[in-house]
Amino acid sequence: MHWPWGPEAFSHLHPLKFAYFRPSLVRRTRTAALATREGTLTTAYELRCRECGKTYGNQPLSICDECFSPLEVDFDLDYARSRFTREAIAAGPASMWRYRALLPVSDSYIPTTPAGMTPLLAAPRLAARIGANNLYLKNDAVCLPTLSFKDRVVAVALANAQAFGFDTVGCSSTGNLANAVAAGAARLGLKTYILVPSDLEPAKILNTQVYGATLIRIDGNYDHCNRLCSQIAEKYNWGFVNVNLRPYYAEGSKTVGFEIAEQLGWRLPDNVVVPMAGGSLITKIRKAFSELVALGLVEDKPVKFFGAQATGCSPISTAVRNGADGIEPQRPNTIARSLAIGNPADGPYAIRAIRDSGGWAEDVSDVEIVSAIQELAETEGIFTETAGGVTTGVTARLYAEGRIHPDELTVSCITGNGLKTTDVLQGAYEQGIAVRPRMSDFAAYLEEQQGAALAGAAYVS
Repeated sequence: MHWPWGPEAFSHLHPLKFAYFRPSLVRRTRTAALATREGTLTTAYELRCRECGKTYGNQPLSICDECFSPLEVDFDLDYARSRFTREAIAAGPASMWRYRALLPVSDSYIPTTPAGMTPLLAAPRLAARIGANNLYLKNDAVCLPTLSFKDRVVAVALANAQAFGFDTVGCSSTGNLANAVAAGAARLGLKTYILVPSDLEPAKILNTQVYGATLIRIDGNYDHCNRLCSQIAEKYNWGFVNVNLRPYYAEGSKTVGFEIAEQLGWRLPDNVVVPMAGGSLITKIRKAFSELVALGLVEDKPVKFFGAQATGCSPISTAVRNGADGIEPQRPNTIARSLAIGNPADGPYAIRAIRDSGGWAEDVSDVEIVSAIQELAETEGIFTETAGGVTTGVTARLYAEGRIHPDELTVSCITGNGLKTTDVLQGAYEQGIAVRPRMSDFAAYLEEQQGAALAGAAYVS
């Protein structure tokens, strides 16, 4: 195997950075022996190395001790076949937990937070603006409890933290994950330590502290935070959701893919546009589609995956455009802080997912991000954070470049709420004068506004 960095890097970098993507879902014909009983718990999944295939049962572990590649949760699909059906899903709760038969939680686990099952919305007015005819938005800006898709992954990670007996949990975060871990841990009564870059948006810092979490600002970027979290998790035996609990945490992202398929009437889209930070989300949506096909819930068809990044931190999209297999780390410099991971753990896997599906990756500037946030709000009434601005901006570019055909069914993933990043719109809108509560004053104000609009239109023409 060719490594993008030498073994000497293992001493100070998170080893997830060195993995490569194996694209196809290998359907293993194991017997139900994988489904074992421990008291009242049923386990039909285990950790498996994504490269060499070594298995590890279930434990708080993320790296293979044989080849230093990342571990992934591997399900016995034969065991799941009778439990993961359209009928069983429809009878389940209106949340991500309707898909629990393909999530790494025990049969006896009782969820406490109804995360997921967010709207899939047709976007005709945005589509008309960008030259699309069949565009949908998967809107996780309204996901419970903290308004981002990270609520999904945290729900699964904390379920496993409890199962493994951790009383203290944490994460490294660019914002949304910090919010989700803090809220989820508060609900479960777990102690929480969260490390974030010192330049994180104030709203995201407040949205973490309000839940009582211990928030530690690190004088560095996300990669510095993540490296320190790896050391802390080992020294103190704490459950860090995106370190030693990462394989379980990542599986929560599959529920985005499950929901898209179900909300489309149990069919797959032609294209999916996904924002990329660590690169895990795009690979897990693809895994979800593969599992649905393997279980016969949807008809198999080609789905192209398109990745979206910010120009100030675009290691994955840069690699895709350059035809590279590995990641060249970057120093983040973008307003899209929730995507500001310069050395993405699942970057090589995301590259392969994009390339093997026939998709593409693009990045957009800070100015384009703000413009896309405004355009999405003005056309579809959805206020997204900077990551959603990235996805919207990249989606528009993909249509403009002809990489997506206007008639193809395309889903663009909006992963976080705009109330978390209002600072990027500072100064974009004037407060205006206060109008006295009289009809004559209002009429004068309206006449002035209409005149200004006509003058502006004449200037543009």
